[in-house]
Amino acid sequence: MRVVHVYRTYFPDPPGGLQEAIRQIALSTRERGVEPRILTLSPTPTPSVVERPEGQVVREKSWAAPASCDLGGPCAVMKYRQMADWADVVHFHFPWPFADVLHLLGRTKKPTVMTYHSDIVRQKLLGAVYGPLMRRTLRSMSAVVATSPAYARTSEALAACVSKERLKTIPLGIIDYRDELQPLDAQRKLDSRLGLAPGEPYFLALGVLRYYKGLHTLVEAARHVRAKIVIAGSGPERERLAALAREHGASNVVFAGQVTHEEKVALLKGCRAMVLPSHLRSEAFGMVLVEAAMFGKPMVCCEVGSGTSFVNEDGVTGFVVPPEAPQKLAAAMKQLVVDEALARKMGAAARERYERLFSGPALGDAYQALYDEVLAA
Repeated sequence: MRVVHVYRTYFPDPPGGLQEAIRQIALSTRERGVEPRILTLSPTPTPSVVERPEGQVVREKSWAAPASCDLGGPCAVMKYRQMADWADVVHFHFPWPFADVLHLLGRTKKPTVMTYHSDIVRQKLLGAVYGPLMRRTLRSMSAVVATSPAYARTSEALAACVSKERLKTIPLGIIDYRDELQPLDAQRKLDSRLGLAPGEPYFLALGVLRYYKGLHTLVEAARHVRAKIVIAGSGPERERLAALAREHGASNVVFAGQVTHEEKVALLKGCRAMVLPSHLRSEAFGMVLVEAAMFGKPMVCCEVGSGTSFVNEDGVTGFVVPPEAPQKLAAAMKQLVVDEALARKMGAAARERYERLFSGPALGDAYQALYDEVLAA
């Protein structure tokens, strides 16, 4: 079976959570006999074809990217038609409005699947202009996948445009890398760089520092938590967060900056728990929570009606608190600091939930079954 994935950007261009989600789907289905290819745009599409373990990446020119919506030209439409002709199933990843244009102008005749990663939350003007085309595309799909039951239940666009028969729920997942061999001194070097004592409990916040991550709430909560908080990642909110930490006297907040894969593994192995205080639905799933569960770590996140509180089952794998509530966030974190046995118990439950719902085998089986279903129909 041949499947072409369609999304606005992909590796080797700068990574993001959605690109990683596509990579995991491609890798996990490839292990089951699917041949994946990825069609994408790039501001510098040289080379135009990149061979990667998850499949061939075909890149066309991105001519502009207003509101993070990469736009291609006639060559992108022609390439899309060629790859759709090659494929048995065309797999779109939402949101990307130019993909709707490709679908329309490409006159797609093959079965189509769309993974609906997130509503359009911030770009209200774009949503208003794009709405008619978006609704047309959603109604034309053979199947649309929500990444959690909460998103399937609460997304107005899905409720309005996708019938219950065509709406599926498949969680995102990650192939297990917990037991990868790492340099023997990776933890020691990391502890030294971040000023952590060996074995010192700390909380980890991991990812691009964006407006919807709610990290201002974590910084405000930090002074009430008697443990260090490592914020790993870079992004547009970095300076504002650093200034906020100084303002609140949150000297226990450590900004690690961009980390390597080896450093990320060391941070995940060493942390007491993962904290994801995102306060907006732009945080549609929270792949870092899946990574924490993979490493058997408890989690603290906020209830925003998206997939975060599906990955993290409140009271079982960690705690779910209201968004932008520093005192309640701090209270949940303090429980995991003072009660190491509780942290271990919740971490074990998180690992079991990962294996059952979010592992590579679970992801690959679910998407292979979906591809088979739309082909048979």
